[in-house]
Amino acid sequence: MTYLEMMKQDKPYCCSDFNLPHDEQITAKNLCFEFNNTHADNEEKRKEILSKLLGTFDGNAVINPIFNCDYGFNIHIHGFALINHNCTILDTSPVHIGNGCFIAPGVCISAASHPIIAKQRNNGILISKPIHIGDDVWIGANVTVCGGVTIGKGSVIGAGSVVVKDIPAGAVAVGNPCRVMRKITEADKVVPVELDNNPENA
Repeated sequence: MTYLEMMKQDKPYCCSDFNLPHDEQITAKNLCFEFNNTHADNEEKRKEILSKLLGTFDGNAVINPIFNCDYGFNIHIHGFALINHNCTILDTSPVHIGNGCFIAPGVCISAASHPIIAKQRNNGILISKPIHIGDDVWIGANVTVCGGVTIGKGSVIGAGSVVVKDIPAGAVAVGNPCRVMRKITEADKVVPVELDNNPENA
């Protein structure tokens, strides 16, 4: 097995960062630079870049600059997703983002980590674990999602939270470390205002 093949497996690993395919990382950084410097009205160009950068992308996801990632090929967006400004994804392992996900500004999703022992960190040892974000998840602003975490379908992660453990489906979870506060219920429904946009009725 090559290091590239190991990175793409949906399971944790530990290795020297120096052995990872850094040419692939340079390619990703160049594509991110190109994406982040594309004009906002050039949607087709942005989609073209994302199709080269990401492992799974069907054109339905919306990503707003500035967006940064480690490799790109390990990011799998399964349908529609909105990834807002200043999101960083460290995809040393697969990161799966479900259909209907909303990811707010300033979110960091990091499959990568380092050892507790300083000598190992300084010697370039890397720990990496895959991340699974289910369909219809909303991740609030400035949240950090750590490696090995699964966030269940339809859950909401409050702004500023640090997710270090799995979150079940249909839950509101907040805090550092992030904890489940309650289940989402029908009482959470809101009623949008409907205005008459016909100028003749003004």
